[in-house]
Amino acid sequence: MKLLSFQLEGTTHWGILKDDGIYYSDHLMTYFPNLLSVIQNFHHLNLEQDLNKFVTLDEVNILPPYQPNKNIMCIGKNYREHALEMTSNDPTSIPKAPVVFTKSPTCVIGQDQTILAHTNVTNQLDYEGELAVVIGKKGINISKEEALDFVFGYTILNDITARDLQKKHQQFFKGKSLDTFAPFGPVIISADEIPDVQNLHIQTKVNDEVRQDGNTNDMIFSVADLIEVLSEGMTLEPGDVIATGTPSGVGKGFSPPRFLNPGDQVSITIEGIGTLQNIVKE
Repeated sequence: MKLLSFQLEGTTHWGILKDDGIYYSDHLMTYFPNLLSVIQNFHHLNLEQDLNKFVTLDEVNILPPYQPNKNIMCIGKNYREHALEMTSNDPTSIPKAPVVFTKSPTCVIGQDQTILAHTNVTNQLDYEGELAVVIGKKGINISKEEALDFVFGYTILNDITARDLQKKHQQFFKGKSLDTFAPFGPVIISADEIPDVQNLHIQTKVNDEVRQDGNTNDMIFSVADLIEVLSEGMTLEPGDVIATGTPSGVGKGFSPPRFLNPGDQVSITIEGIGTLQNIVKE
């Protein structure tokens, strides 16, 4: 099941994407006004039965799946090849524990929405195509063996980064949380449709040129590992988002670096989920 949010004739809806279009329900919107509320009450809903209206994709504007109500939890250097490219191939740079930081939820945008270049603030704008995990059940101290039972579904996140701000401030938050720095979506695919989350092809293109071409099997810490670690002493709740890291091929990893410029289009495709695309503008 692929869930998404969209705007139709000025009104926001959510629904299920199928081959022929989107199925939705005005009646369900009365009780569950957004996808976050659906995720929070998913086990009490029969969506396939209750969605009785239809619209085609070309009639709507796709929105972010939902607005997270917490910071997005992110993992740095979680792909072996990416960890090496960011440290001049230093094998000691491979993390021994997840590198955790967050992005502000205020920087979330959706499919085809504009990534602002913020040229007054940064001249090192970078992309990071990532698998994002959407938590579906509340839990704390979750074991690795049970971790995937707490996943509602998966989506795509572009962890846009101002590399110079990272260096200037000696941490990740500011350089990763400027407005529009979290393209998110376009759909959430339910966890039952991803049989092996640790074997998904992930590819990022800039202007149709492949920059990142990896697989989630290169993760240092698996999705289950991350849920176990993040939930240690900290409650995870439905709707929480975990961005699981990025493969090698980011702009900073090239010599010389290949950062984003106004006019560039970034497209991220993850096997089984779809493609998230956005254009950079001033």
